[in-house]
Amino acid sequence: MGRKNVRNTKGRIVSAAWKLFYEHGYDDTTVEEIIAESGTSKGSFYHYFEGKDALLSSLSYLFDEKYEELTEQLPPEMGSFDRLIFLNQELFAMIEDRVSVELLARLYSSQLVTRGEKHLLDRSRFYYRLLRQIIQEGQKRGELTEKRSVNDMVKLYALCERALIYDWCISGGEYSLKAYARDVLPMFLQGIRAEG
Repeated sequence: MGRKNVRNTKGRIVSAAWKLFYEHGYDDTTVEEIIAESGTSKGSFYHYFEGKDALLSSLSYLFDEKYEELTEQLPPEMGSFDRLIFLNQELFAMIEDRVSVELLARLYSSQLVTRGEKHLLDRSRFYYRLLRQIIQEGQKRGELTEKRSVNDMVKLYALCERALIYDWCISGGEYSLKAYARDVLPMFLQGIRAEG
């Protein structure tokens, strides 16, 4: 089985699971429903996941899929800072539309107590590779500061996003995550712009 087929099968399972989690709730979604929704098999499901609980950590996979999709929508003339804001706005719109606050909170709490892999911090994720690429290009174009390292700016951006999501979760989703981030993220990231 080729790498593309592996990603497609796993991606279909993840997408189907999060769609059902959002529509019916985590507790009311069964593995059988996920298999049916994804159009895969029981063998495929258990090849990638030990069970339904293992899907909680797959949210980062869903986010990365969204980022891959968004890279095709980035206009080449758009500046690096604006690209970062655009990616954030699109991801947060997806979160509001497709991920329940309760599930997101469950994911964050599982990442706090796990002794295993912390998927959100996995630097090999597409998310981190894309951020590094955008920031490196921004430095080359003179749009982003060279006083900070690329890795430092990636860490700052990811930290800001996680902080916004965390606050949204503990607030029970009582405000628009996307709208609030549109107002505050540019202020948080002001220090990465090139002076001038």
